[in-house]
Amino acid sequence: MSDIVNLRQARKARARAEKEKQAADNRLRFGMTKAERQAAERQRSSLDRHVEGHRLGRTDDDE
Repeated sequence: MSDIVNLRQARKARARAEKEKQAADNRLRFGMTKAERQAAERQRSSLDRHVEGHRLGRTDDDE
């Protein structure tokens, strides 16, 4: 014979599993440590300064 299944418990278990899957996806997408975020920001600002330094036409007053 088959096992008796409590539908309320099964529904809650399924919801918990879905939340855990969403949390794992979020950890992959947004999971950077503070040091990693700061290093990325330093690199991005360095690259921005490099590009701005090599810009040919300065158009600060053209707006």
